[in-house]
Amino acid sequence: MTDWGHAMDALYSGLMATSPLEAVSVALALAYAVLAIRRSRWCWVTGGLSSAILIYLALQARLPMQAALQVYYVVISAYGWWYWTREEETQGTLVVSTWPIRWHLATCAAVLLTSALTARWLASQTEAAWPFLDSLTTWGSLYATWLQARVKLENWLYWIFIDSVLSFLFGSQGLYLYALLSVVYVGASAVGYVRWLKTCRTPLPVS
Repeated sequence: MTDWGHAMDALYSGLMATSPLEAVSVALALAYAVLAIRRSRWCWVTGGLSSAILIYLALQARLPMQAALQVYYVVISAYGWWYWTREEETQGTLVVSTWPIRWHLATCAAVLLTSALTARWLASQTEAAWPFLDSLTTWGSLYATWLQARVKLENWLYWIFIDSVLSFLFGSQGLYLYALLSVVYVGASAVGYVRWLKTCRTPLPVS
């Protein structure tokens, strides 16, 4: 059997072994993606519930930074719900905007530096499977989620990169359903960028 055949067999076996808890979390995460693209504040409810489940799953898979990230997601979900609801009540629309490129460059440099420092600590003090990738996707996700909560267009571009890396990260640790979910998120992020780009020019009512 070819290497590709072995990889597909491993993927199939992994999917068959998916726990009900992981399946529920993934279903909620998919709902989050669809609702976020539509700019519905309910995305923060489904996203928060999905993240609460993934805290446990990430710890079981020896991805401590991903587990810590999910705690942040739960907190930012509460903030996102509040902020999007406030915008709806005060303006009747959820206006998509952008940030200056210099802010992004400075933040990306900070993310890379922080990731390198965190990875060094994880490598020496924990059994983290992929210290740098775990750190990079964690700190990058913190930034991208904040941009999404503030309704900034560029958040989708960051998610395209982050989810591409996460698809490998989760797959390598046996979380095959989350690996597939990350691949789906790459496509969803591309759709989200196009949809939000249009609303950035012509704001639409919040649902």
